[in-house]
Amino acid sequence: MAPMTSSPGPAARPLLNRRLAEFGTTIFAEMSALAARTGAINLGQGFPDTDGPESVREAAVRALRDGRGNQYPPGPGVPELRTAIAAHQDDRYGLTYDPDTEVLVTTGATEAIAAALLALVEPGDEVVALEPYYDSYAASIALAGGTRVPVTLRPRGGRFRLDLDELRAAVTPRTRLLLINTPHNPTGTVLTRAELTEIARLAVERDLLVLTDEVYEHLVFAEPTGPADGADAGAGVGAGHVPLATLPGMRERTLTISSAGKTFSFTGWKVGWVTGPPPLVSAVRSAKQFLTYVSGGPFQYAVAEALSLPRAYFDGLRTELRAKRDLLAGGLTEAGFEVYLPAGTYFITTDVRPLGERDGFAFCRALPERAGVVAIPNAVFYDDREAGAPFVRFAFCKREEVLREAVDRLKRLTA
Repeated sequence: MAPMTSSPGPAARPLLNRRLAEFGTTIFAEMSALAARTGAINLGQGFPDTDGPESVREAAVRALRDGRGNQYPPGPGVPELRTAIAAHQDDRYGLTYDPDTEVLVTTGATEAIAAALLALVEPGDEVVALEPYYDSYAASIALAGGTRVPVTLRPRGGRFRLDLDELRAAVTPRTRLLLINTPHNPTGTVLTRAELTEIARLAVERDLLVLTDEVYEHLVFAEPTGPADGADAGAGVGAGHVPLATLPGMRERTLTISSAGKTFSFTGWKVGWVTGPPPLVSAVRSAKQFLTYVSGGPFQYAVAEALSLPRAYFDGLRTELRAKRDLLAGGLTEAGFEVYLPAGTYFITTDVRPLGERDGFAFCRALPERAGVVAIPNAVFYDDREAGAPFVRFAFCKREEVLREAVDRLKRLTA
């Protein structure tokens, strides 16, 4: 029997909601399946191939055995985790949040993004987002009935850069919200304090809401971006992550999203959170309660303990991943790619044109057979697929021996 693609009856129409019609199976599923089928090393999807700290894993086991979280936890999240999140924001950034009214636990950052956009965006509203963008942004904006307005980060001076004039020009009377991601996936760009200050000035001037995805907050590799123009002069990222909510006029209009997956290497636990002023968090909670309601009860207790790990843990994670970044970046350069060295995240973006290629999709689909490695074509993160066509993303959050083997395989491209 042929699969049903439209609803029955005289008013037949496609089964899939038209708002999702442009979104098929995610590229991550496609490329991960390709890796499994070919036995290629999967440097596509951004998940570590080792677990995080043993003490955190044991905290989850202890919670399970003690019966904490095995039944429905409170809708906003267990009090221990909300308190730990508030303490983390205060200790790290001087941002004081009430655990009861200004912190909401979600099923990963992905649900936080979806719930925030569903809560705050109505049909006709415009959402300005930095392109290339994580694929759930586009889908969540579409589900809310909003219109996404991309502002493209473009390579210049060794990194992908934000054109602040282009950002300002993208804001119209219909703009409801700015969706900012720093450290940025997929490019690895970390917005400088100077850039964030201009974003804050624009948001205050135009009275905009701001949603910031900061899941890679602990993976800023503390190196200057290198001034390429007056706007960036002297504005590196050496001081580490700068939350947008810390800037003047931003706390009352900003929802900040983060999660445990990337920081503690337990991506399957799907524990994320939102912090912000009570009216905004309350709005997100209203949408979130009809998505998952609650999830991951025992894991929430474990993440509460993880957030109190000593700073040496976070420093060690950053040092380890920076070394892995440098290992893979060196191998990609040797293999003939143009490499944009990331200032943060799990990912390296490359340009395949020096290899005589122009189509990242075709390149990535052929790469497992050519070199035994899987990567992700960045074009999937662009509305303008041509703008992203030559760029390909590799993940370096893997064991060192896996990265070394991948580097050896990639040398086949120039052999």
